[in-house]
Amino acid sequence: MPCRQGSPATGCIVGDVSDDRSYIEENARERQRLRALVDRLTEADLRTPVNDHWTVAAVFGHIAFWDARVLSLADKLERGDAFTPSDAEPEDVDWINDSSRPFIHAVPPVELARLALEIAEQTDARVATLPTDRLWPADPQSPLYAVRAAHRGEHLDEVEAALRAR
Repeated sequence: MPCRQGSPATGCIVGDVSDDRSYIEENARERQRLRALVDRLTEADLRTPVNDHWTVAAVFGHIAFWDARVLSLADKLERGDAFTPSDAEPEDVDWINDSSRPFIHAVPPVELARLALEIAEQTDARVATLPTDRLWPADPQSPLYAVRAAHRGEHLDEVEAALRAR
């Protein structure tokens, strides 16, 4: 089965995951990767450029930002508020990432690393408790995507590559 396009998901979901909670283990695996990096990286490591726009710490801030979005949507779901079209992740998120970059870079690198791990822990704990029938893809109208591992893993791969390349 091909990856579903035009979804709030970063990554590929195969098959029916309406009762599948394998994302809990996937999220834990990538969160542990994040923890291992946060625990071992120095301030200089955190300032290492990953690309023209982001340092290692800023990538951690980016991950935290998108995990925090999931926490906000989970709050809405748990309050019983209906999702609105504005809750949907736009097809092109570059403007969101670009506009958040100055704020992310303004936070001290060590704090970004700590915050990314803290928010990842909160997000993973929270999505593990949410009803799967209210999550994408079981609910195609839901902007809530519980598999945080795909987004984190993509960026942790970039961080590890940048650290190896210096």
